[in-house]
Amino acid sequence: MAHGDPTYIGLKRSIIEAKKKAATDSGMKKPLDTKPGSYIEREAEYIADAILECLTQANFSIKKLKAPVVVETIKSAEQAVNVELDTLLGEYQPVLKFLHKIADPLGLSKFVDKLEGEIKAVVMPLLQGGAKLPALDLKKENQDALIVSDKFGGQNNFLESEGYVYIGEDPVTSEEFNVDDDEGQQEHTEVVLFKEDADKLK
Repeated sequence: MAHGDPTYIGLKRSIIEAKKKAATDSGMKKPLDTKPGSYIEREAEYIADAILECLTQANFSIKKLKAPVVVETIKSAEQAVNVELDTLLGEYQPVLKFLHKIADPLGLSKFVDKLEGEIKAVVMPLLQGGAKLPALDLKKENQDALIVSDKFGGQNNFLESEGYVYIGEDPVTSEEFNVDDDEGQQEHTEVVLFKEDADKLK
C-alpha cells in the first residue's frame, strides 16, 4: 500500500476495527460478524468508498507554501546599449595627449583642441545605442559544460539562479527555509480544506 506508514491497515479495515471497538465499549458480548460478505464488512466497504469519493471531490487549498525555484532557461533579444564618451575616445587619447604635448610650447594647443572637438562631434551620435548587447540564451543544463568551456576559451552560457515561491508569509530569502527533508516539507507546507468548500460536499 502506497502510504507513509507501512503498518497502516487501510480505510476499510480501520472502519471495521472502529465498529468492533464501539461494540466492545458499549457492552456487547457477542462478537461482531466481520467475515467477507457480512453486513459489517459490506457496510465498511461502502463507507470507505463514500469517504474516498468525497475526498476526490474536495477542493483542497494550499494555505502555506515555501519552495525554491529552479529557472531552466532565459532568453532575450539583442539589446542596444549606450556607450560612454571616454570609451569611444579611448583609442584617440594617446594621440591627442601627444599632440597637446607638442603643440602647447608652440602655442598651437587651440588647433589640437579643435581637432579633439571634431572627433567628439563625430562620436557623439554613437553614444546613444552605440553598442549591442548580445542576446541571452542561458540554460541550466549548460552549467556542466562550464569547466570545459573555460579550459578552451569558449563562451559560457550556463545559468545558475536562486529564487523562491511562497503562499502566506514571505520568507524574504530562500536561505530562511529548507524543504529537502520531510521535516522541512511539513513545516513549510500546509494544505487545508476550507469550511466553505467542505460544506459543498454534504
